[in-house]
Amino acid sequence: MPGPRVGVVGAGVFGRNHLRVIHSSQNASLSGVFDLDPGRAAEAARASACPIFSSLEELAQASDAAVVATPTVTHSEVGCLLMERGLDVLVEKPIAHTSEAARNLVETARRMSRVLQVGHLERFNPAVIALSCVVTKPLFFEIHRLSEFSPRSLDVDVVLDLMIHDIDIILALTGEMPEEIRAAGISILTSKVDIANARLQFPGGCVANLTASRVSTERVRKLRLFQPHEYISLDYTRKDAVRFRVKPPLAIDFAQLPVTKDEPLRLELEAFFSSVASRKDPPVTGEHGLKALEVATGILAKIEEHSRLVAQALQGG
Repeated sequence: MPGPRVGVVGAGVFGRNHLRVIHSSQNASLSGVFDLDPGRAAEAARASACPIFSSLEELAQASDAAVVATPTVTHSEVGCLLMERGLDVLVEKPIAHTSEAARNLVETARRMSRVLQVGHLERFNPAVIALSCVVTKPLFFEIHRLSEFSPRSLDVDVVLDLMIHDIDIILALTGEMPEEIRAAGISILTSKVDIANARLQFPGGCVANLTASRVSTERVRKLRLFQPHEYISLDYTRKDAVRFRVKPPLAIDFAQLPVTKDEPLRLELEAFFSSVASRKDPPVTGEHGLKALEVATGILAKIEEHSRLVAQALQGG
């Protein structure tokens, strides 16, 4: 089979999805899987009919590229090791647990001339792809990303788990970093932030209001974008978007954006395989992942600041 030999590090939910898609691709071959839990690796390998590696070194020797689907705190260590062994890497989002760790990944990719792609999956949502084709001058975003509670991804808070998807989308559509961040958040069921709201102000005048929760009673994935003379309502889950435009003298015209249905993970991995083959930058580079992480950590800092003010007010009362 043509294309790179791709190994997967991590046999959890995300890792297994990567294994499934790589196994079915015509542009890459699945070299195998490595996980610190041999039983989990064996179960994942059976489902995708692939070899099991006993170490990262063994995976590196048998692969041209790798997907890192391990806990966030290990992304930098694992990704850098693989790139130093000559592999191209797709690392799940967020790129790392700290900006310093993320910069290590970016610098290693640059030093080793490796492809580094970050798994911001919503960039490959067909509705987001359609939206990006009609964006002119974003003025205001209203975004809600709500989920029922799940024990998955509790190693990070809701900003790094859920909100970072939308942070990446906003940065891509505005082409700017925010000049002001305001945020508040609280812990409900875990020791980390479970629900958060952030307001981002951009140099060009755009404002983005984001809400993320992993303790909701329903699952909501919606984005509304307002720009001159129109607004667009996008549903990430349904993978569709509706465009509302002002028609003179005082009429509103609306139409569905043309969306080509496809699986976002398949599109993401195929983009990675294409970058590995062409040696061109992937759609979501390490630098993009770093910028999204820097905004996310800025939001967390503002949440912590707000929490201190609330605590002081309560003590004073």
